[in-house]
Formats: sequence, structure tokens, C-alpha cells
Amino acid sequence: MDSRERLIVAMSDLMWERGYAATSPRDVRARSGVGQGSMYHHFPSKRDLALAALERNCQESLPGTADPLSAPGDPLEKLAEHMTRPREALKGCKVGRMTQDPLVASDPGLLAPVADAFDTVHRILVTVIREAVDAGELPADTDPDRIASLLQATIQGGYVLAIARQDRAPYDQAVAGAVDLLRAAAPGAAPIPAVSTSTPSHRKVRA
Repeated sequence: MDSRERLIVAMSDLMWERGYAATSPRDVRARSGVGQGSMYHHFPSKRDLALAALERNCQESLPGTADPLSAPGDPLEKLAEHMTRPREALKGCKVGRMTQDPLVASDPGLLAPVADAFDTVHRILVTVIREAVDAGELPADTDPDRIASLLQATIQGGYVLAIARQDRAPYDQAVAGAVDLLRAAAPGAAPIPAVSTSTPSHRKVRA
């Protein structure tokens, strides 16, 4: 791995761990082992490096989402597998977490690759949901755009809840609940069994 690649990887990891605003060029040099002169040879500014890291993150994350959804298979099962595939709930989405960084959110250039990545996933989800409708697995009046947005929001919101509580359970419950709703929407599906909402006395209730 050459110095340019080491800088991008270091910036990518640090932005995921700390955010863009809290990552300094010194931090990147220390993590990458690349000197100051070489760093500024490849990237004249911190923003240039951040953009390269964001673009890399988006490019690397898309195949893991797009390829399984685009592969042949039962549409509803592909959606269920997409929702429940292993993710690092307590670290959050390497792409989505950047929207919570005020310097990224206020910079259209930095935000663009993130928005494009989410738009790409949304379009793929819409296609699979339409396939599920055509296959009779979801009602004919299903709005694919709405359901695609719901699924994306469930995953991203699940990350936020898990990180806030430092417990991956809220994330797992959110994605499992979304899958339950998809299956329950199928024509002729059996009702979802009721789940007890009582809290055992030995467990602490958290907001």
C-alpha cells in the first residue's frame, strides 16, 4: 500500500471513529505513518483528503449492499436478508455517520458522495420491492419509494439507538421489526404473534 492509500485508509478510519471535525492532519499522519511533505503532496488540504476518504467509503460499502439485492432470488427474502445481515451496530454506518458531522453536513461537496450512495441503495431497494409486489409477496398498492425509505431509515435509526445506549439490542429489534412488518404485509400472511411488553423487575428500564 503506497503513501496515498495509507492516508486515505487512515482518514477513513479516523472519520468513522471520531468524525471529520475531530480529526486533524496530525492524527492522520500518526495513524498512516506518512510524513507531512508526502501528505500535502497528495492532498493539498484536509478537505481534499476527507473527500477521497468519503468516496472510498461509499465505493467500498455499496457492493456489500447492492450485490446481494441485485442477485437472483426471492425478492422478499432478499429484503429480509438485507435488513438482517451482520453489521457493527455500535460503530454505526461508515457512510451514514458522516451526515451527523456538522462540517460534512454543511459542505455540499463532502456530502455529495454520501447522498449519492444512499440514493443508489434506495433505487435498488425500490426495484426489489417492485419485484416483490409483482410476485404477489406484497400488496399491489404498496408504495416502493416509501418502503425503501422506511427500510433505510430503520437501519440508520437503529445505529443511532444502539450507539446512544451502547447496546446493539435496539438495532437488532428495529431491523427484526421491519422484517416482521414486511412479512405481515404479504397477502394471506399469518398475524405477527403478540409480544409481551412487560419488563422483568430485575432489568433497568431505559428511555
